[in-house]
Amino acid sequence: MARKQNVVRMHHGLNLNIGIVIFVIIIIYVIFNLISYLTSSPVAEYEVGQGTIATNHVYHGLILRDETVVYAGQSGYINYYLKNGAKASVNDVVYSIDTSGELSRQISDVASNGDTLDTETLNEVSSELDVFRNSYDSNTFSSVYTFKNELNAQLTQTLSMNALSSLNEDVKAAVENNTFYKKKSEKPGIIVYYTDGYESVTTDNFTSGQFNMADYKRNSLDDQEQVTANTPAYKRIDSEKWNILLPVSEDMAEQLKDNEYIKIRFCKDDFTLTVPYSLTKKDGSYYVNLSLKTAMIRYVNDRFVDVELVVSEKTGLKIPNSAITKKQFYTVPKEYFTQGGDSSVPGLMIENHAGDTGSVTLVQPTIYYETDDFYYIDDETVSAGDVVVKNNSSGTYTIGSDVDKLTGVYNINKGYAVFKQIDILTQNNKYTIVDTGTSYGVALYDHIALDGSKIKENQLVVK
Repeated sequence: MARKQNVVRMHHGLNLNIGIVIFVIIIIYVIFNLISYLTSSPVAEYEVGQGTIATNHVYHGLILRDETVVYAGQSGYINYYLKNGAKASVNDVVYSIDTSGELSRQISDVASNGDTLDTETLNEVSSELDVFRNSYDSNTFSSVYTFKNELNAQLTQTLSMNALSSLNEDVKAAVENNTFYKKKSEKPGIIVYYTDGYESVTTDNFTSGQFNMADYKRNSLDDQEQVTANTPAYKRIDSEKWNILLPVSEDMAEQLKDNEYIKIRFCKDDFTLTVPYSLTKKDGSYYVNLSLKTAMIRYVNDRFVDVELVVSEKTGLKIPNSAITKKQFYTVPKEYFTQGGDSSVPGLMIENHAGDTGSVTLVQPTIYYETDDFYYIDDETVSAGDVVVKNNSSGTYTIGSDVDKLTGVYNINKGYAVFKQIDILTQNNKYTIVDTGTSYGVALYDHIALDGSKIKENQLVVK
């Protein structure tokens, strides 16, 4: 008879495969990040670059020049032969007077025929058209009319000069009969065809009332057909030197008093110059007197001009104002920080709670900013009420006793938000210039959140 065998079943514990465990953890991590990605709003970013912001002030300036009004010697019909703003040499014919009107009418008739324009003139006009087309800005459409009027005057006066030459025999006869007079420039200068009563105003005799545009009147000369003796025929500007007077506040005058040169920008065409200046006080008001030696002909038709004074320029890292936010931090005295373990990073010894009396835990909080006496830390590794033990001392400090706010931006280089402190140098209504090389701060080419008000520390960023 066979022996009966007793089989004893052994109960084994749960046998886990480490590979499966790791796989499950990875799946959970991927699902968590996927959910975070799908439920998060995309964050617009901005790459920090180098930039400059100027602190500027715009003033309405009065232009003063060395101007001479030239009066007509006779009464009669007038024709002009130089364009407005042209440079005249001594003995260049500027205009003519015809007392009878007959020769003046012939000159006008011949001048109306564009066939008399030579190749050189046509090439010059073509070149001017190309320059205007390449520099045209649709935001200043009025410049089209200004250019049209200037070009029309140039062509009219060129044609008039050609007509004067073609009618040489008639001109000669009229001159002998004392009915036609060719008027030449007695001095070299720039010819303009308007008067406004400011020709004798200087930097010494000006008045505050002369800055009032409401009282300004301008008399155009080149559109007149007839003149009376001893009335203005044209105006000659005798020097390239000119001045612009700007009325400024006492505070601005105080700010400018220690300098000799300033950078200016003409608002009309964005032209910039660095020029010497002086300050003048008259009748209790302050004026900046800009002294210029170039570019006068650019504004020969202007008596008033808007000028921007570039008082100061700051260069640094340029960031949009929308990225700037504030965050509150604990400020902990530096004397309570210590170094421990294998790290040189400053840490804090936090006293453990009841039940483990006398023991401490070393934490190494992220430092966001420092002053001579304090480090700025957040609540990532400490909480308000935690007691910090001073190394080799009985002194303690309670977290939250001192707090302060820092101005900064959120760096998103690593896919999550990290607050970075900034040191503001200057700003306008759109951008801010911050100092470079700031400890714990933002750096060139960093990517920051464009809207700092919608970001929180350590927030995952969906770009």
